[in-house]
Formats: sequence, C-alpha cells, structure tokens
Amino acid sequence: MFDDPERLTNELLQCLTQDKKRLGLLLGAGCPYSIKDEAGKPMIPDIDGLTDVVKSEVCCGDYAKPWKNVCEQLSQDTGNQPNIEHILSHVRGLRDLAGSGEIRGLTKNTLDSLEQSICESIKRSATKELKEKLTPYHNLGNWIGSIARSEPVEIFTTNYDLLFEQALEELRIPFFDGFVGSRQPFFDPYAIESDRLPPRWARLWKIHGSINWRSGLVDGIFKVWRASADEGGDVLIHPSHLKYEQSRKMPYLALMDRLGRFLNTPSTALIVVGYSFRDQHLNDVIIQSLQGTPSTTVFALMYEMLGDHEIAVDIAKSRSNLTLITKDGAIIGTKATTWREVSEKPESKLPDGIVEWTTKAGGGESLVASFKLGDFVCFGTFLQSISGMMRPIEA
Repeated sequence: MFDDPERLTNELLQCLTQDKKRLGLLLGAGCPYSIKDEAGKPMIPDIDGLTDVVKSEVCCGDYAKPWKNVCEQLSQDTGNQPNIEHILSHVRGLRDLAGSGEIRGLTKNTLDSLEQSICESIKRSATKELKEKLTPYHNLGNWIGSIARSEPVEIFTTNYDLLFEQALEELRIPFFDGFVGSRQPFFDPYAIESDRLPPRWARLWKIHGSINWRSGLVDGIFKVWRASADEGGDVLIHPSHLKYEQSRKMPYLALMDRLGRFLNTPSTALIVVGYSFRDQHLNDVIIQSLQGTPSTTVFALMYEMLGDHEIAVDIAKSRSNLTLITKDGAIIGTKATTWREVSEKPESKLPDGIVEWTTKAGGGESLVASFKLGDFVCFGTFLQSISGMMRPIEA
C-alpha cells in the first residue's frame, strides 16, 4: 500500500542490503546539524545559522559597509533575504566583473578581501571533530564496510566539513575523493572520470568544496590541492554554479559531472538525507538524469512534514522515479499520500524508532505514523542495525 510507511521502508531496506546495485548517498547540511551537544546546540549550523555566524564575524570593522552593500543588492534584486551561499556567490560574481574599476560601489580588492573573510569564517564554523565513534557517520561507515560489493558506494555531499573523512579513517574504510599524491595531494579530474580502484573503496565527492582544499596560482597555473584544515591560503568552497574563470570551475564541474554520470547509469539508486533541495543547479542535474534514465531511482528522506518541502514536492510530482518520504506522508509515482490511520500498532520487523505510532491529535483511538529516517541520527542507527544482516568484506 502506498500509504504504508512500513512497506516503503522495507523497499528502502532491500535497496540498502544488496551488493550488486549501483548505490549512492547525497548528504546535505541537515546531517551535521542533526548532531547536537549536551545543550542541544547543533555541531555545525545549517545554512541559515551559518549565515548568522558569518554575519556576526564579518559584518564589522572594515567589512561592515561592503557586507551591507552586497546584502542590500541581493535583497533588491531577488526580493528575498539572502543566505551565506547567495552572498558568497554574489561577491564572487561582482569581483569577476569589477576589473580594475568599481562595480556597484565595490572595488575588486574590497571584494577579494570580503570573499576571503567569508571563507575563513565558514572554515572556522565547519572545523569540528566527532568526539566519539558511535556517531551516524561511523554507522554509515560500518554499513559501507559490511559487505563485499561489486560496485562502490558513492557519497555525494554539499558539506564542507571533514566529519565523513574522520569517521571513514577511524574505521579504516578506504575511500577516494578525487585527489592524488602524498606530499601535497592535487585534484585530478581525469582520475574521477576513469577511476579503476577496487569496489571496496568508497567514493567521496564534495560537490561544494571542503575546508581542507586550497587553490591558487602555482607557476602561473591555477591549481587545487588538499591540505590540513588549519593551513592558511585560499580555502576552496564553491556553494553554487558561478561564472568563474574557466580554471576555477574545475572541481565543481568535474564533481557535478560525476553525479550526472552516476545517475545516468541504468538501475542506479540514490538515497538523499539532510538535503533541502534549495540548490537549483544540483536539482537540475538530478531532474535531467531522472528524465533521461527512467530505471534510476531516488529516495529523498526528509526531516519535516510534506507541506514543509515545497521545492522537493514539486520535483517529486514531476518525476515518477523520485520518491519523497517525509514524517507524515510521501510522494510515490508523482502521487501524494499521507500515512494511513490504524486502530492498533501494526506488527513490525523494522528496528525501533524508524516508524513511530502515536495517538491522533484531537483525541480518538486512531494511531498515526511518523516516519523518522529523514533525521540523519535515525538514519545512521538504521544503517547500523542492518549492517549485521550483510555479509562482511573478505580479507
């Protein structure tokens, strides 16, 4: 039944426990945000929270006036309150047009300094470490390493932090992220296109860059390399598709192409967690791939109610191979449905906490379901519970 969250979760379970299907995950800002400290504060803020942090650190002193200028321009141009990704994109766009003069009251040097200050603030906010080995990231790593695969798991993420790298390294799960070399690993788009590594190596694709990526001119050539997170230099984070000079497009476009090729492979499945579908360019790649490859399936696990995800709902209603699952309902085959009411809690073989049944608001004896896998913490627990059902990797 389409209105049965238990049945839908079992379909997802079958997808996650087989070893021959091409399988990937797209992880967004909701993943680190879901991990809270003892005071209930998120480990890393979401986009809106990050905007407030950067504003408090950058919108002062020499940067107060240019920050205000950029934000007012964006508000006037779009009619919306800009977040940090919009602001950074606008700063870069203006800088590329400024040349040796001014544009909208801002010089290239001012815009360069503002961009660097914003990136440094983002880096400080995203420079966090997992304090234990029982986190959702570790659970996901255990799931990756719990089966001998014929195809590698591919992780796509819009996050800048190093939490996934930490968890995989602590679990000794090998992975490839597009960089090669030892002393100062460099980004190699050709290795991404034709990697021949064993399937047991996970692939980690950081679409929007990372706090440990650096960029700059080396002997007159623009290069990207991986460094320690605390190393100085130009931090390479690119939250949206911009009209950079051709060289600066390299990491972003290469990784977006990788996502497109992955989704365009027949019988591929992508699980989306913690992503709000607010990146239009990323959405375009997903939509175009789903249109061109009907056998590809996307399961989008959302944290809030169906009515809280307007953009994702619109996409799911137009693509039958995108299944959107929220707390109170789903869109399956372009049709919206809410979870059915029951008179008593159904018998379930799923781990506790995946689907919760509570008394219907307003009284009465009916029970209604709440689907919890849109919470990354719950999703990690789910993966940990099914890892024992899978055949371990052979030595």
